[in-house]
This record gives sequence, C-alpha cells and structure tokens, in this order.
Amino acid sequence: MTWRTVSSRTAYENPWIRVREDTVLRPDGGEGTYGVLEVRRPSVFVVALDDDDRLLLVTVDRYTTGPGSLEVPGGGTDGDAPLDAARRELLEETGLEAAEWTPVGRMEALNGIAEAPEHVFLARGLRPAVTPAGAVAASQEEEGISDVRWVPFGEALGLVAAGEVRDGETIAALALAGIHLGRFA
Repeated sequence: MTWRTVSSRTAYENPWIRVREDTVLRPDGGEGTYGVLEVRRPSVFVVALDDDDRLLLVTVDRYTTGPGSLEVPGGGTDGDAPLDAARRELLEETGLEAAEWTPVGRMEALNGIAEAPEHVFLARGLRPAVTPAGAVAASQEEEGISDVRWVPFGEALGLVAAGEVRDGETIAALALAGIHLGRFA
C-alpha cells in the first residue's frame, strides 16, 4: 500500500507558500496527519565556477537560521523560466553574468515536509555585468548578503565536511555539479 490522502485543508497561505494539513492513510493502513509546505514557484541554485576552478559562495544572514550561512547563489523563480531566474539570481547576488549555462539536475531537497521543486545550474565564463551604479549592492543588502567570495571547488567540499556549509540545498547543488563535472565516482 502507498500513502493516500483522505482529506486536505489549507492551514495558511501567502503569495509564496501554502501550508496544508492532510488526513492520510499511511502505507501500513493506519490513519495519520501530515503537514505539507507547498512552495508556489520552483527555486534555482547556481554553481558558478571560474577558469581557475573556483566556486562562488555568498554569505547570507537568514531570518530562520541567523547570520553566516555559506551558500551558492539562488532563489525563487518568481514566475520566470528556471534559466532566466538563475541568470537573475547570479546577477543580483554577485554582480556577475555567465556565458555558459548547463542544467545539472533537479532536486527536492525538502521532500519530507515540502513540495518544493528546485533546479541546479552550472555557470561558467563568468564576467562582471554592466549594471546601474549601486544596484548589486542594494540587492545584496536586501537579501542579507554580507560577503561574496571565491573558494577552490575542492576546498568548498572541505567546508561542507567541516560543517561550515550547512545549507542543504547548497550541499545538494554542489553534489549535482560535482557529479556532472566527474569529481565523484
């Protein structure tokens, strides 16, 4: 037997998410309650690598977890196609644009509690974008980004192993990019 929804009600919603509470029949046949977070639009994550095999990481102050979260650039699609959103997020968070974009995977990093599809892209051929003065700084301030730095790809994996990169979506995005690049057997 598989999970079966008996009934469902919306507990909360806003323009970005909906939280629903489902009465379910579990695989063992018993009845239960399941809370599900629905993210209304997919997210994107950008693994940006330069010609020296360095990865771009941003340091973000997250409302939920506090300051100091090391992450790859990313965010919501806001109704855009995933690639367009990835380009926008890279620009807003780092001031860079990329000449080469490769989709490296889709994931659902929060699948135990959420319906939140995510797209991961590898960006190469990076260069500073031409933007209005102060636009990137204003976007970074709004997002809570306090630092943008380059880290050798292997060192980034060491930061994951050391617990300095704790964001699950960043960890999963690095894994997908590493697999695509042949870094993992």
